[in-house]
Amino acid sequence: MQLRRDITWVAVVVLALGAILGAELGGDWWWLHYLCKPLTMLAIISTVAQAGAAVGRYRTLVLVGMLCSLAGDVFLMLPQDLFVPGLLAFLVAHLFYIAAFFPGATPKGRLLAILGYVIAAAGSVTLLLPKVPAPLQIPVVAYGFVLVLMAGLAAARAAALRRDPALAAPTRMAALGAFLFVISDNVLAWDRFGHDVPRAMLLILATYFGAQSCIARSVVLMGRR
Repeated sequence: MQLRRDITWVAVVVLALGAILGAELGGDWWWLHYLCKPLTMLAIISTVAQAGAAVGRYRTLVLVGMLCSLAGDVFLMLPQDLFVPGLLAFLVAHLFYIAAFFPGATPKGRLLAILGYVIAAAGSVTLLLPKVPAPLQIPVVAYGFVLVLMAGLAAARAAALRRDPALAAPTRMAALGAFLFVISDNVLAWDRFGHDVPRAMLLILATYFGAQSCIARSVVLMGRR
């Protein structure tokens, strides 16, 4: 079982590099991005599936969230402008992640962590929002709120359970994944609506795959309790 997991993680790295390389080279190499991006997520999803049913509710919620993320990936990488369907797919994914990360923290801890993310994101949103087309402003703001809510809950859970020998490592890993998700989506938003970000696809995909891998890893670590 461990050997199979190790092989799967090697496949995640190789496929992620292929997706990034195809996006960076562009032109005739876009086929590599189209092939490797969904395959990377499928490989990450398989690590969650391999964790087994013993992880229970947490594994199920993360698994559904990742399947929604895969749908969002497909929408966003197609040549057609399917930004809104992609945004909605990821919003639903974050709702499942929110349900997964909610237990374990105090109300005060949740509030402080979410406020921290809101304050950190406020400047970026204030500068970016005027550049977003009017019909997309409300969906973008709604998505941003759900994103920081997800990240704040993950951080609060990690802080609350930091002394639990069984849950400290999984919750830290999930909080790191949520943080990387915020970075990835922030770069994506600035590249799409603000101005061209240097090496945008490298930054977006590296942090995105890192985010999903960390969240998946949290399920695997929880299964080893």
